[in-house]
Amino acid sequence: MSAAREDGQGRETGNVIGGSARFYGPTVQARDVHGGIHVQTAPPPPPPAPRQLLPTPAHFTDRVDELAALDRLLARNVDTDSRKPLIVVNGPAGIGKTTLVSRWLRKHESVFPDGQLYADLRGHAADGPAGPGEILGRFLRALGAGVVPTDLAEQASLWRSATADLRVAVMLDNAFTAAQIRPLLPGGPGGLVVVTSRNRLTGLRLDGAEFHRLQTLDPAAGLELFIRGAGKDRVSGELPAVRQVVNLCAGLPLAVCLASARLAARPKQPVAALADALAPDVGRLAALEVEGEATVRKALDASYAVLSPEAARVYRALGLLPLPDFDSRAAAAACAESLAWAERRLDELVEANVLEDIGPDVYRFHDLVRVHARDRATTTDTEADRERILRRVADCYLWTTTEAQRLITPIQLTLPRAYEHLPTLPAPFADDRGALGWLDDRRTHLMAVLHLAVERGWHATAWQLVDAMWPLFLRLRHYDLWIEAHRIGLEAARSHGHREAERQMLNSGAIGLSAAHRIDDAIEWYSASLHAARDAGDARDEGQALLGLGGCHHEAGSFAEAVSHLNRAVATWEECGYPRGVALARILLGEVALAENDPEGAVACFSQARDGLLAVADPHDAARALAFLGRAHARTGDHAMGTAQMEEALAVFTASGALHWQARTLEMLGDTAHERGEDTTAEELHTRALALYETTSPVDARRLR
Repeated sequence: MSAAREDGQGRETGNVIGGSARFYGPTVQARDVHGGIHVQTAPPPPPPAPRQLLPTPAHFTDRVDELAALDRLLARNVDTDSRKPLIVVNGPAGIGKTTLVSRWLRKHESVFPDGQLYADLRGHAADGPAGPGEILGRFLRALGAGVVPTDLAEQASLWRSATADLRVAVMLDNAFTAAQIRPLLPGGPGGLVVVTSRNRLTGLRLDGAEFHRLQTLDPAAGLELFIRGAGKDRVSGELPAVRQVVNLCAGLPLAVCLASARLAARPKQPVAALADALAPDVGRLAALEVEGEATVRKALDASYAVLSPEAARVYRALGLLPLPDFDSRAAAAACAESLAWAERRLDELVEANVLEDIGPDVYRFHDLVRVHARDRATTTDTEADRERILRRVADCYLWTTTEAQRLITPIQLTLPRAYEHLPTLPAPFADDRGALGWLDDRRTHLMAVLHLAVERGWHATAWQLVDAMWPLFLRLRHYDLWIEAHRIGLEAARSHGHREAERQMLNSGAIGLSAAHRIDDAIEWYSASLHAARDAGDARDEGQALLGLGGCHHEAGSFAEAVSHLNRAVATWEECGYPRGVALARILLGEVALAENDPEGAVACFSQARDGLLAVADPHDAARALAFLGRAHARTGDHAMGTAQMEEALAVFTASGALHWQARTLEMLGDTAHERGEDTTAEELHTRALALYETTSPVDARRLR
């Protein structure tokens, strides 16, 4: 300190510095100051350019395509006067968003010489997401701001001013909403902001954002990541088991890393033991836990915790379904809600990146997310609730399939249906072609629901579903599904004690066996059906079994035996008054006549058959009779009439989407063209037939080829 000294009369005589005074910075000691004093000091050194990015793990693997995609986004947006580059990298928990972006930004450090800033926005933290003010204060101090305002608007204004001329990269990790991001956007065009989020943050599209959705690792990259984490020596000689573990981790990097860490911590445990622990859905997430580490379960729990109650309900319900993917109808049925309600909830799940949209109204879970959703349903919902969800979905599929059957084969005998929960949703098709398309698109779903019904002991639902799937098998000839479904349906009908359903399964299943050229098996099924029909006194079913046996003997080349069974079928059906059956038998009698080189006799049979089928309003089978009639006329030498009739039948099959019969008719047209010496036309027609057979009947494809 400085003090004035006085003389004896109280006059100041000078300045004295004494005691323990300390002086910092410029100091002036003077009694009187005249003029100006100018003190010059050197400015403080600027803070170093911030380099705040997280380190990249040593075992970072692959992601070549993903890094290249980000490079392209950067090249498209950087160095433009009008845009401030903003890239959103989204994906489900554990997919590796933070690691990828950190790696990518480090590669471009030289492009942003003024710094790389990082902030974890804690989007799914238990204590809630970080506020923009917290992050802005941190960023401003990192850039050397002396005093940071407390008002958010002032902070954002200062941030934009401070970054207006800077080339900085800003990584905003684990964002929750677009509102978190907007105050953190820099002020000039030289900056880049990269956001990672489990949510899609589609609202940032209004701010000019580009989006990149991170995908799972492919099997080769997952294998490499696991081996790097566990060590080559640790997995030596157990490569098949390693592949199984990686497959069970379903390409999720967090899961692969946790699995390799668990293995590394257990030096005596074989890899196969880890694979066995991961194999069952129950307990798989628990097997991917390592002490002190973020786990797949915790990450998914955090994503689930921020869902709305309605979206969480759909999440749990979908986790119970044995379907490979879902549509809004399945979600609506599971929750007994409207389609509009289900669509809104599905949108929320997609936005939260716990559900993938893989096509128009088609969604699916990542394998581990599906396990988590099922676990949440098991711990949250009662057994009765879970049973109702599954039963509602099974009933929805049964009802919709029955509606398709009604449109495609309206004349076909349909056994009564029984519903626990009668669906109220409208059918997703309006005509027979749309109905057949729906059946074909959903055939794997229908088989999954069939297996579910058997597992749950819903025997009536099981055989009724197989019965309703008849048009799918008849028109599109998926022989493997046809045979598998009817084996299941037959057992279900017997367990239900429904004798009429048992005969229906035997007859329909035998048709599939015969069409697949498994003649001996088909004869066994038809014979069992014939005995059952006679025991029950059911003439209509007896005729169906005789028709089938006649067809089998025709396929086997035993024409006399075939004609005997077919004539008995005609007599049985004429006696009980079933004209459609009589007409169907005459189609087969016509085929036998063609095989025995009697085209005139075939023309008579096919003409009678077509007239009978038109009389009972069966356009599909009438078109079958017409196609054969055309071929028979061609065989008599009337190629013009025969070709015209076959082309007319082909138009009917094309309009209805009956691929197998399109192929059969094209083949017959090709045969006719060949007989007329029109080899180029014949080859073109046979090629078209072969392409259709490839998808409907490999046996016929091999024969034609």
